[in-house]
Amino acid sequence: MQFAVIISVMTTQQKNGYLSSLKKGLSKTKSALVDGMDKIIFRSKKIDENLIIEELEELLISADLGVKFTLQVLNDLRKDIKEKKIKENQEIRDFLKEKITGMIMKKNTEMPGRNDAPHTFMVVGVNGSGKTTTIGKLAYQYSLENKKVLLVAGDTFRAAAIEQLKIWAERTHSDFISHQDGADPSAVVFDSMKAAKARGKDVLIIDTAGRLHTNTNLMEQLKKIKRVIYKEMKDGPHEILLIMDATTGQNGLSQAKMFHEALHLTGIVLTKLDGTSKGGIVVQIIDELKIPVKYIGIGEGLEDLKVFNPEEFANALF
Repeated sequence: MQFAVIISVMTTQQKNGYLSSLKKGLSKTKSALVDGMDKIIFRSKKIDENLIIEELEELLISADLGVKFTLQVLNDLRKDIKEKKIKENQEIRDFLKEKITGMIMKKNTEMPGRNDAPHTFMVVGVNGSGKTTTIGKLAYQYSLENKKVLLVAGDTFRAAAIEQLKIWAERTHSDFISHQDGADPSAVVFDSMKAAKARGKDVLIIDTAGRLHTNTNLMEQLKKIKRVIYKEMKDGPHEILLIMDATTGQNGLSQAKMFHEALHLTGIVLTKLDGTSKGGIVVQIIDELKIPVKYIGIGEGLEDLKVFNPEEFANALF
């Protein structure tokens, strides 16, 4: 059976509930970005090209859409205004909506589907990004599909990391494997690969250490874990997901670049979107990193880890 992200057929009522929770989760970003655009664009009936573009530039960059994307879009906007292709304020809004939505919905390069069981996730990210919580929510979603899940405490150095993951395993009725504090993470992962196959698990989710991304030793440790997985499973790991805190902005992007260089990430999980007005970071991730956004976190509840749907994300913003 091929796995990618969790996709389920929703009833109309479930879909409406999903869109409602998505709009609520993105309310701070909508208020800052879209409502902010409208205030600039519709402030007066006459288009003041220089003033509008100057203020839009500041707004789009502050919303973390990125300098590259912002300058390109506003250069195109200025050109269309000069050539009289845009004459009305509403046309400016429509133009920006089309550009931002188009980037959000841009197709990213996906890793090919792979079939070896168990479907193996290697989850990485710095401490505080929401890594352990995201693993728990991911396990919960697979448990709803009656998948047999094994959680692995590969972060053997952070105080209480093992205990936190064990609590999530109990909460989601998942199996759990750990060694003692300070053990070699690669040894834990090796044992978990053997156990997952022996126990017939469908999904294997491996937590990893999350010290600062500038720590060379951490990256070498993560590379070693990846090699152990590959040795036991030639198609593994099927997913290497970076858990990225949306509130960290540019620092989060630099983290993502370093993790990607070391591990070749298959996707990003963007957490804490409900706590920031800078959800435009999705645009920058897609535009600059070319790494697919697989999931977004828009709340603290078990149901608040959502499969990233570009069209619905764009609709919720506008």
